[in-house]
Amino acid sequence: METVVSGIRPTGNLHLGNYFGAVRNFLKMQADYNCYFFIADWHSLTTHPKPGDLHNNVRQVLAEYLACGIDPEKATIFIQSDVKEIAEFYLLMNMNAYLGELYRTTSFKDKARQQPENVNAGLLTYPVLMATDIIIHKANKVPVGKDQEQNLEMARKFARRFNNMYGDIFPEPKPFTFDGADLIKVPGLDGSGKMGKSEGNGVFLVDEDKVIRKKVMRAVTDSGPTEENQEKAEAVQNLFTLMKIVSQPDVLAHYETVYNNCSIRYGDMKKQLAEDIIGFVAPVRERILDIYNNEAYLHQVASMGAEKARESASKTLKEVQSLIGFRSF
Repeated sequence: METVVSGIRPTGNLHLGNYFGAVRNFLKMQADYNCYFFIADWHSLTTHPKPGDLHNNVRQVLAEYLACGIDPEKATIFIQSDVKEIAEFYLLMNMNAYLGELYRTTSFKDKARQQPENVNAGLLTYPVLMATDIIIHKANKVPVGKDQEQNLEMARKFARRFNNMYGDIFPEPKPFTFDGADLIKVPGLDGSGKMGKSEGNGVFLVDEDKVIRKKVMRAVTDSGPTEENQEKAEAVQNLFTLMKIVSQPDVLAHYETVYNNCSIRYGDMKKQLAEDIIGFVAPVRERILDIYNNEAYLHQVASMGAEKARESASKTLKEVQSLIGFRSF
C-alpha cells in the first residue's frame, strides 16, 4: 500500500472551503492509502514565533479534523513535535541542503517580504523540514497546493541527493492529485475568489447560527436581473454555488427559476441559504465541541498517533544513521 503524508497548520478554524477541499480528500485517502496526517506545530513557528496559544490551536485543529471524519484507526494523525526523530533527521538533511537553493525558493522570498523583521533560519530551511516530514515516512504521494509545489519538488531533490550519496532507500514523492470532477471550489461571501481564512469571507465550522446568518446576509450581490435568463454576475453565482453545495436540489431549482424570470428576491435567497448552511454546519460544530472538551479522548488519539508515527520515523532514522556511518561502540 502506498504511503501518503500531509501536514496541517494549527492556524485558524476550518471553513466550508477546507471541508469540501482538504478534508474530503483526506477522507478518501485514508480509505485507500497508508496515511500520515500531522499537525505542523514546528512549522507554524516560522511565521508565528510567539503564538498566542499554540497548545489550544493544536487542540482545536485536532478536534476539528476528528469531528470531520479523520479516523485514527485508519490513518495516523499526530502532532509533529511529538515525534522527536523528525528533529534529528531534519538536522541531518540540513547538512545536504545548500544556501543558494534555499534562498531561491519562492516561499522563502515571499515570506521574507511579508515579515522583514522576522527572516529566521527556520523560514529559510522550511523546505528541508517539509522534506523531512515527507521522507521520514518514505511517502510515495503528497497532496499539495500550488503554493507548495516548489517545496515538494525540493523534497524530491533531497530524496534523490540522499539516495545518490548514501544508497537508494527513499522513493521520490509525487504530488497527489484528484480527478477534477471530485473537486469542489467553495466561493467566498465577498463576491470574488474562493473561501479563505485571511480574506474574511468564510463560514467556519464552529460558527454559531447567528454568526452564520449575519455573514450570509452581508454577502455581496447585485441589483438583480433585468432580462430573462440573464448571465449571473460572479457574486450572485457564488451564492448559487454555495446553495448547490448545501441545499436540496428543489430549493436550488426554485431560485434558479425565479432568477431566470427576474422575480428573485436576494434577501429571501440569503435567508434560505443561511438556514441550509446552518443545517449542514450545526452537527459538525457539535461534534467539534464534544471532542474538544473530551481531553481524555484527545490524549488517547495524540498518544496513539505519536506511537505509530515514531515507529515509522525511528525505523527510517536508524537506517539513515547506519548509512551515514553513525554507529555505537
